[in-house]
Amino acid sequence: MTGKSPKVIVIGTSAGGMQALCKLLVNIPDGLPAAIFIVQHLSVDSSAPFLVQRLSQYTTLNCKVAEHEATIEPGTIYMAPADRHLLVNNEKMLVVRGPRENQFRPGIDPLFRSAAAYFGVNAIGLILTGFMSDGVLGMEFIKRSGGTTLVQEPQDAEFPALPLNVIRQVAADYVVPLDEMGALLADLTHKEVSESVTVPADIRQEAQTAERIMTNSTMTSIQDLEEAGNRSPYSCPECGGGLWDLSQPGTIMRYRCHSGHAYSKETLLLGMDNHLEETLWVALRTLEERRNILLNMSQGETDKGNRRWTTIQEERAEEMKTHIERLRSILSKNTLSDEEQLGQLG
Repeated sequence: MTGKSPKVIVIGTSAGGMQALCKLLVNIPDGLPAAIFIVQHLSVDSSAPFLVQRLSQYTTLNCKVAEHEATIEPGTIYMAPADRHLLVNNEKMLVVRGPRENQFRPGIDPLFRSAAAYFGVNAIGLILTGFMSDGVLGMEFIKRSGGTTLVQEPQDAEFPALPLNVIRQVAADYVVPLDEMGALLADLTHKEVSESVTVPADIRQEAQTAERIMTNSTMTSIQDLEEAGNRSPYSCPECGGGLWDLSQPGTIMRYRCHSGHAYSKETLLLGMDNHLEETLWVALRTLEERRNILLNMSQGETDKGNRRWTTIQEERAEEMKTHIERLRSILSKNTLSDEEQLGQLG
């Protein structure tokens, strides 16, 4: 793939993203010869049209909510709608529900991976403020495919964890503050890339697999996963299925189940932690319910004057109380707030 094809800019951000995007767009000049695609982590009840309207106040570029199978137009900004992944595929974009990746939908990695697979050296990836590590793998995909990678200077970011996670694992081409990023993007989109780079087979294969899963609501065959990677000893936190390690030697570890859920190592660990916490709360509730039943049984035996059976039930209830207190102690000491969990990944 050469640098003569149209360029695309893919942007990923989460916490603090809207403020950063507005500041970025102010500094992007008119006549940008590239389309811009944005994934901002959104709650399912967020209004993408409202956010697009807000962005349009800071730029003369055309701003739209991405639509399924719409043609890609240079000089246009497309934002992923809530609860939908945004992918690019040659001249069209795909807006699909699909399985969550890194526990997000829309996810940054799916967009960046598709840009790397189909645009190669003509893909420009940009990570802004945010938490966690969704986007780290995507940046590596773009880097390995010959594209250009930009990261917001962490000290310039409202929430530096995501930029720091990228910088720690990917040799980004540029790390700059928002004030300098608009002019840099303009220069990069006007610059013709002379070298030819072949997109790695594993990136193209995974992009096509994810596209097929998301558009056709089909599962990945076990055979395809066996050919793409190695079966890992881990289970998917979302569906319980087995996970395959798809990483290549010398690349960042990544996992995918045959249902289509995908993870970096950080998001897999966080998913496991959340699943473990849920399991402990269920166990705590079950023990408390069992203790209440034992106490009721004890009271019933007392009313009947059966002291022996009353004592047995009281002893069992006291044993339950000990287990309950231990579980409560574990949950109170080891359960982190969402903010603390996200911050730790920085």
